[in-house]
Amino acid sequence: MDGTKISHGGPGNLRAADAAGIAAAARLLAAGGAVAVPTETVYGLAARADDDAAVAGIYRAKGRPDFNPLIVHIPDAVAARALAAFDDRAEALAAAFWPGALTMVLPRLPGARLAMAVSAGLPTVALRCPAHPVMQALLRESGLPLAAPSANRSGAVSPTSAAHVRASLGDRVGLILDGGETAQGIESTIVGLRADGSWAILRPGPIEEARIAAVLGEEHAGRAQDRRGIEAPGQLASHYAPGKPVRLDAPDAEPDEFLIGFGAVAGDVSLSRSGDLAEAAARLYACLHLAADDARRRIAVAPIPDRGIGVAINDRLRRAAA
Repeated sequence: MDGTKISHGGPGNLRAADAAGIAAAARLLAAGGAVAVPTETVYGLAARADDDAAVAGIYRAKGRPDFNPLIVHIPDAVAARALAAFDDRAEALAAAFWPGALTMVLPRLPGARLAMAVSAGLPTVALRCPAHPVMQALLRESGLPLAAPSANRSGAVSPTSAAHVRASLGDRVGLILDGGETAQGIESTIVGLRADGSWAILRPGPIEEARIAAVLGEEHAGRAQDRRGIEAPGQLASHYAPGKPVRLDAPDAEPDEFLIGFGAVAGDVSLSRSGDLAEAAARLYACLHLAADDARRRIAVAPIPDRGIGVAINDRLRRAAA
């Protein structure tokens, strides 16, 4: 041990995401604890996915409803094949987008060494191979599949920095690996691969539907709403909420509103003054955190084009406003 107390949270639970910090995090995970770790999308609250008590700790720390499944992070497709039915479509998507911001919802293999709670009672499991070097290093150092939803209280704005994690979870997390701000700033795209050969986007994200259709074929695309109930994370009607009323498509601010701008709409803060949607996605949650912390009681957000990654941005904003 390096002398740092890692068994519980508090002011001393912030660690640099260097080799020593990753080793300390791996020890905590092996013991059944929870670690906040950066990914290329948002910070995740990780625990070993093969342990019922560890997974229950994630739900407890976040206040997450137990019908909402978790994404299991694995280091590569080899590890994924041991947990889920990996057909030709999954192989093609993995080759095209892993490591990266794509989660696949696949049939869970009988006997897969995973806690039942990660699937929330469903016969499927959500798998992602992340690209972030810190998360990859932690996966390989620990040797464990890691369940890792966003590292914040359930339903609140997702964290894109270690400071956001500490403000939201405080001493509910044993250790926070500080890897700086996340690059993409919005959660992974989730695609469900159906037994009938169809597929559907269950949550839009950085990888656009058109890119997935180019791999799987547009003719096989279905719709998430064709299915009932929660199939994947991020499908709750109210989510990513800043704790204040949110007004969308606002060209200017009304009294007592903090305005998040975009493009020609300047605002109190801007997602992207140049109108760059990738920059807007990366800054979305940071701007929502700033708006939540402001004294004004309401939030307004400028119109965001509903194309490309703008589809994912608008999905998050609609749920934040619900």
